[in-house]
Amino acid sequence: MAKHYDEIPESLIEWIKRQHMFWVASAPLSPEGHVNLSPKGTADSFHVVDSHRVWYQDLSGSGVETISHIRENGRVTIMFNSFEGPPRILRLYGIGTVHEYGTQEYESLIPPESRKPGSRAAIVVDIYQCQTSCGFAVPIYDFVTHRTQLIRAFDMKESCDRASDATGSTEMDERGLRAYWIKKNLRSVDGLPGLLTAPDSKATPLSVFDKEGPRPKLQRPSSRDGNALSSSATLATAFALGALAATVLPRILSHVGKPGIFTT
Repeated sequence: MAKHYDEIPESLIEWIKRQHMFWVASAPLSPEGHVNLSPKGTADSFHVVDSHRVWYQDLSGSGVETISHIRENGRVTIMFNSFEGPPRILRLYGIGTVHEYGTQEYESLIPPESRKPGSRAAIVVDIYQCQTSCGFAVPIYDFVTHRTQLIRAFDMKESCDRASDATGSTEMDERGLRAYWIKKNLRSVDGLPGLLTAPDSKATPLSVFDKEGPRPKLQRPSSRDGNALSSSATLATAFALGALAATVLPRILSHVGKPGIFTT
Protein backbone atom coordinates (compact mmCIF):
# COMPACT_ATOMS: atom_id res chain seq x y z
CA MET A 1 0.00 0.00 0.00
CA ALA A 2 1.21 3.50 -0.84
CA LYS A 3 1.92 5.87 2.06
CA HIS A 4 2.22 9.65 1.85
CA TYR A 5 4.25 11.95 4.09
CA ASP A 6 4.62 15.72 4.33
CA GLU A 7 8.35 15.26 4.92
CA ILE A 8 10.99 12.55 4.60
CA PRO A 9 10.82 10.25 7.66
CA GLU A 10 14.12 9.72 9.47
CA SER A 11 14.03 5.99 8.73
CA LEU A 12 13.82 6.72 5.00
CA ILE A 13 16.70 9.21 5.17
CA GLU A 14 18.97 6.43 6.43
CA TRP A 15 17.66 4.12 3.70
CA ILE A 16 18.29 6.76 1.00
CA LYS A 17 21.93 7.03 2.08
CA ARG A 18 22.42 3.31 1.41
CA GLN A 19 21.12 3.42 -2.17
CA HIS A 20 23.48 3.38 -5.14
CA MET A 21 21.31 5.13 -7.73
CA PHE A 22 18.22 7.26 -8.24
CA TRP A 23 16.07 8.66 -11.04
CA VAL A 24 15.11 12.29 -11.72
CA ALA A 25 11.90 13.07 -13.64
CA SER A 26 10.91 16.47 -15.05
CA ALA A 27 8.85 17.93 -17.86
CA PRO A 28 8.26 21.23 -19.66
CA LEU A 29 4.94 23.06 -19.40
CA SER A 30 4.15 22.57 -23.08
CA PRO A 31 1.97 19.50 -23.76
CA GLU A 32 4.08 18.89 -26.87
CA GLY A 33 7.32 18.93 -24.86
CA HIS A 34 9.42 15.90 -23.98
CA VAL A 35 9.03 14.35 -20.53
CA ASN A 36 12.49 13.46 -19.22
CA LEU A 37 13.69 10.69 -16.92
CA SER A 38 17.39 10.55 -16.02
CA PRO A 39 19.17 7.79 -14.05
CA LYS A 40 21.90 8.97 -11.67
CA GLY A 41 24.43 6.66 -10.11
CA THR A 42 27.77 8.26 -9.27
CA ALA A 43 28.88 7.59 -5.69
CA ASP A 44 28.37 10.32 -3.08
CA SER A 45 26.46 12.62 -5.42
CA PHE A 46 23.14 12.69 -3.50
CA HIS A 47 22.78 14.50 -0.18
CA VAL A 48 19.96 14.96 2.34
CA VAL A 49 20.03 18.32 4.12
CA ASP A 50 16.98 17.63 6.29
CA SER A 51 13.49 16.16 6.03
CA HIS A 52 12.41 18.88 3.58
CA ARG A 53 15.49 19.51 1.43
CA VAL A 54 17.87 17.39 -0.67
CA TRP A 55 20.45 18.18 -3.34
CA TYR A 56 22.65 16.34 -5.77
CA GLN A 57 25.74 17.07 -7.83
CA ASP A 58 24.66 17.19 -11.46
CA LEU A 59 27.30 15.85 -13.84
CA SER A 60 27.65 16.87 -17.46
CA GLY A 61 26.05 14.84 -20.21
CA SER A 62 24.87 15.12 -23.78
CA GLY A 63 21.55 16.64 -22.64
CA VAL A 64 20.42 19.32 -20.21
CA GLU A 65 16.72 18.48 -19.78
CA THR A 66 16.40 18.54 -15.99
CA ILE A 67 18.13 21.92 -15.69
CA SER A 68 15.97 23.38 -18.48
CA HIS A 69 12.72 22.09 -17.01
CA ILE A 70 13.54 23.30 -13.49
CA ARG A 71 14.39 26.74 -14.86
CA GLU A 72 11.00 26.90 -16.57
CA ASN A 73 8.68 25.52 -13.90
CA GLY A 74 10.61 24.07 -10.95
CA ARG A 75 8.77 20.73 -10.93
CA VAL A 76 10.88 17.67 -10.24
CA THR A 77 10.40 14.16 -8.86
CA ILE A 78 13.22 11.99 -7.53
CA MET A 79 12.72 8.24 -7.25
CA PHE A 80 14.66 5.55 -5.41
CA ASN A 81 13.90 1.85 -5.33
CA SER A 82 15.35 -1.09 -3.48
CA PHE A 83 17.29 -3.63 -5.54
CA GLU A 84 18.55 -5.43 -2.43
CA GLY A 85 16.74 -6.34 0.77
CA PRO A 86 13.02 -5.68 1.37
CA PRO A 87 11.22 -4.16 -1.66
CA ARG A 88 10.43 -0.45 -1.65
CA ILE A 89 9.85 2.47 -4.02
CA LEU A 90 10.32 6.01 -2.75
CA ARG A 91 9.29 9.18 -4.59
CA LEU A 92 10.27 12.67 -3.50
CA TYR A 93 8.10 15.42 -4.98
CA GLY A 94 9.58 18.88 -4.90
CA ILE A 95 10.50 22.24 -6.37
CA GLY A 96 14.00 22.46 -7.75
CA THR A 97 16.59 25.21 -7.95
CA VAL A 98 19.66 25.19 -10.22
CA HIS A 99 23.01 26.52 -8.97
CA GLU A 100 25.47 26.44 -11.85
CA TYR A 101 29.19 25.80 -11.69
CA GLY A 102 31.09 28.98 -10.87
CA THR A 103 28.36 30.55 -8.72
CA GLN A 104 28.75 31.25 -5.02
CA GLU A 105 25.87 28.91 -4.17
CA TYR A 106 27.47 26.10 -6.15
CA GLU A 107 30.85 26.53 -4.48
CA SER A 108 29.30 26.57 -1.01
CA LEU A 109 27.78 23.15 -1.68
CA ILE A 110 30.53 21.66 -3.85
CA PRO A 111 34.05 22.83 -2.92
CA PRO A 112 36.95 21.63 -5.12
CA GLU A 113 37.85 18.83 -2.69
CA SER A 114 34.46 17.17 -3.24
CA ARG A 115 33.75 18.21 -6.83
CA LYS A 116 33.57 15.44 -9.42
CA PRO A 117 34.97 15.87 -12.95
CA GLY A 118 32.27 17.25 -15.24
CA SER A 119 30.16 18.64 -12.42
CA ARG A 120 28.07 21.46 -13.90
CA ALA A 121 25.45 22.29 -11.26
CA ALA A 122 24.07 21.64 -7.81
CA ILE A 123 20.38 20.76 -8.02
CA VAL A 124 18.60 21.66 -4.78
CA VAL A 125 15.08 20.28 -4.27
CA ASP A 126 12.65 21.47 -1.61
CA ILE A 127 10.42 18.49 -0.82
CA TYR A 128 6.72 19.05 -0.26
CA GLN A 129 5.59 15.42 -0.38
CA CYS A 130 7.13 11.98 0.02
CA GLN A 131 5.53 8.71 -1.08
CA THR A 132 6.45 5.07 -0.57
CA SER A 133 4.96 2.08 -2.38
CA CYS A 134 5.50 -1.68 -2.38
CA GLY A 135 8.07 -2.28 -5.12
CA PHE A 136 7.02 -5.93 -5.32
CA ALA A 137 7.63 -6.08 -9.09
CA VAL A 138 11.15 -4.59 -8.98
CA PRO A 139 13.81 -7.25 -9.70
CA ILE A 140 16.53 -8.17 -7.21
CA TYR A 141 20.04 -7.18 -8.32
CA ASP A 142 23.47 -7.41 -6.71
CA PHE A 143 25.47 -4.17 -6.74
CA VAL A 144 28.98 -4.64 -8.20
CA THR A 145 30.51 -1.16 -8.43
CA HIS A 146 30.04 2.31 -9.91
CA ARG A 147 31.12 2.98 -13.49
CA THR A 148 33.93 5.48 -14.02
CA GLN A 149 33.76 6.10 -17.80
CA LEU A 150 31.93 9.41 -17.49
CA ILE A 151 34.15 11.00 -14.86
CA ARG A 152 37.29 9.74 -16.64
CA ALA A 153 36.11 11.32 -19.89
CA PHE A 154 35.33 14.67 -18.26
CA ASP A 155 38.53 14.61 -16.25
CA MET A 156 40.36 14.60 -19.59
CA LYS A 157 38.28 17.54 -20.84
CA GLU A 158 38.92 19.50 -17.65
CA SER A 159 42.65 18.85 -17.96
CA CYS A 160 42.52 20.62 -21.33
CA ASP A 161 40.85 23.64 -19.70
CA ARG A 162 43.43 23.67 -16.88
CA ALA A 163 46.29 23.53 -19.36
CA SER A 164 44.78 26.39 -21.38
CA ASP A 165 44.24 28.51 -18.25
CA ALA A 166 47.81 27.86 -17.14
CA THR A 167 49.17 29.44 -20.33
CA GLY A 168 47.03 32.53 -19.87
CA SER A 169 45.31 31.95 -23.19
CA THR A 170 42.07 33.81 -23.79
CA GLU A 171 40.93 31.32 -26.42
CA MET A 172 38.70 28.41 -25.47
CA ASP A 173 40.16 24.93 -25.94
CA GLU A 174 37.71 23.06 -28.17
CA ARG A 175 38.62 19.83 -26.39
CA GLY A 176 37.69 21.22 -22.99
CA LEU A 177 34.61 21.09 -20.77
CA ARG A 178 33.52 24.66 -21.42
CA ALA A 179 33.44 24.02 -25.17
CA TYR A 180 31.43 20.85 -24.55
CA TRP A 181 28.88 22.80 -22.50
CA ILE A 182 28.46 25.33 -25.29
CA LYS A 183 27.99 22.58 -27.86
CA LYS A 184 25.68 20.30 -25.87
CA ASN A 185 24.17 22.04 -22.84
CA LEU A 186 22.80 25.44 -23.83
CA ARG A 187 19.33 24.25 -24.91
CA SER A 188 16.98 21.37 -24.17
CA VAL A 189 15.56 19.22 -26.97
CA ASP A 190 12.52 21.52 -26.91
CA GLY A 191 14.66 24.66 -27.13
CA LEU A 192 14.39 25.75 -23.49
CA PRO A 193 17.43 27.51 -21.95
CA GLY A 194 19.91 25.20 -20.26
CA LEU A 195 23.24 26.33 -18.81
CA LEU A 196 23.38 30.13 -18.59
CA THR A 197 26.58 31.07 -16.78
CA ALA A 198 28.81 27.99 -16.37
CA PRO A 199 30.29 28.11 -19.91
CA ASP A 200 31.47 31.69 -19.30
CA SER A 201 32.82 31.05 -15.80
CA LYS A 202 36.40 32.21 -15.26
CA ALA A 203 36.97 29.60 -12.55
CA THR A 204 39.52 26.95 -13.50
CA PRO A 205 37.81 23.54 -13.16
CA LEU A 206 39.26 21.65 -10.20
CA SER A 207 38.05 18.25 -9.04
CA VAL A 208 39.06 15.14 -7.15
CA PHE A 209 39.46 11.90 -9.08
CA ASP A 210 41.83 8.99 -8.62
CA LYS A 211 43.08 8.36 -12.15
CA GLU A 212 44.97 5.29 -10.97
CA GLY A 213 41.92 3.77 -9.34
CA PRO A 214 40.50 0.45 -10.54
CA ARG A 215 38.48 0.42 -13.74
CA PRO A 216 35.27 -1.63 -13.55
CA LYS A 217 35.31 -4.58 -15.94
CA LEU A 218 32.32 -6.30 -17.45
CA GLN A 219 32.27 -10.04 -16.88
CA ARG A 220 31.81 -11.49 -20.33
CA PRO A 221 30.85 -15.16 -20.78
CA SER A 222 33.92 -17.34 -21.22
CA SER A 223 34.25 -20.03 -23.87
CA ARG A 224 33.56 -22.57 -21.16
CA ASP A 225 30.33 -20.74 -20.27
CA GLY A 226 29.45 -20.66 -23.97
CA ASN A 227 30.06 -24.39 -24.31
CA ALA A 228 27.93 -25.04 -21.26
CA LEU A 229 25.11 -22.95 -22.70
CA SER A 230 25.44 -24.76 -26.03
CA SER A 231 25.34 -28.14 -24.31
CA SER A 232 22.28 -27.13 -22.32
CA ALA A 233 20.51 -25.98 -25.48
CA THR A 234 21.39 -29.28 -27.23
CA LEU A 235 20.05 -31.34 -24.32
CA ALA A 236 16.86 -29.28 -24.23
CA THR A 237 16.35 -29.77 -27.98
CA ALA A 238 16.98 -33.50 -27.72
CA PHE A 239 14.53 -33.79 -24.84
CA ALA A 240 11.85 -31.95 -26.79
CA LEU A 241 12.35 -34.13 -29.87
CA GLY A 242 12.24 -37.28 -27.72
CA ALA A 243 8.98 -36.20 -26.11
CA LEU A 244 7.51 -35.45 -29.55
CA ALA A 245 8.55 -38.82 -30.90
CA ALA A 246 7.12 -40.64 -27.87
CA THR A 247 3.78 -38.94 -28.48
CA VAL A 248 3.47 -39.19 -32.28
CA LEU A 249 5.19 -42.48 -33.16
CA PRO A 250 2.69 -44.77 -31.39
CA ARG A 251 -0.16 -43.09 -33.28
CA ILE A 252 1.60 -43.63 -36.60
CA LEU A 253 2.31 -47.30 -35.83
CA SER A 254 -1.28 -47.93 -34.76
CA HIS A 255 -2.47 -46.92 -38.23
CA VAL A 256 0.06 -48.97 -40.22
CA GLY A 257 -1.69 -51.58 -42.35
CA LYS A 258 -5.08 -49.92 -42.23
CA PRO A 259 -6.72 -49.25 -45.63
CA GLY A 260 -6.04 -45.84 -47.01
CA ILE A 261 -3.06 -45.16 -44.79
CA PHE A 262 0.13 -44.20 -46.64
CA THR A 263 -1.38 -45.33 -49.97
CA THR A 264 -1.95 -43.48 -53.21
